[in-house]
Amino acid sequence: MKTEKIILGIDPGTTVMGFGIIQITGNKLKLILMDELILSKYDSHSLRLKKIFERTLQLIDEFHPDELAIEAPFYGKNVQSMLKLGRAQGVAMAAGLYREVPITEYLPKKVKMAITGNGNASKEQVAAMLKRLLNIKALPTKLDATDGLAVALCHYFNKKEENGGTKKYGSWKSFVSNNPKRVK
Repeated sequence: MKTEKIILGIDPGTTVMGFGIIQITGNKLKLILMDELILSKYDSHSLRLKKIFERTLQLIDEFHPDELAIEAPFYGKNVQSMLKLGRAQGVAMAAGLYREVPITEYLPKKVKMAITGNGNASKEQVAAMLKRLLNIKALPTKLDATDGLAVALCHYFNKKEENGGTKKYGSWKSFVSNNPKRVK
């Protein structure tokens, strides 16, 4: 049985994509990377999606994660924002599927609950708990990076859970069979 696992967590976005990578050896957690991809400097939405795909592939090729955890879009009032966020999530997932990395999707409330015990916690509360749990010396000023890291840690905490807001995809075939209405 494999005693070491690397998890890539992604908080997708079209202006900033946050991500974090953790390594688990036995029961020990180690922060490998926490960063963000700034996309607001690109005018074209298509170019932003391309950058998300490329950066996700780079992270996979450099760190060889065993699993990818991604935050699901939350339902908001602005349909255009939801559509753009769904596209951002989709291209990050496509990169993982392209490299055959198993993907698990988590609802934002589930991520917050896993990290803080409160599904309505603020970004600042999540970041503060991550700082304590992973012995992080200094938090970034923007909290998109900590959001991505929170998704990775949520996955670690919920790795044996098969329901309650998670969806697993190990290949294009499993994604298509689980989402027939999303693919034509």
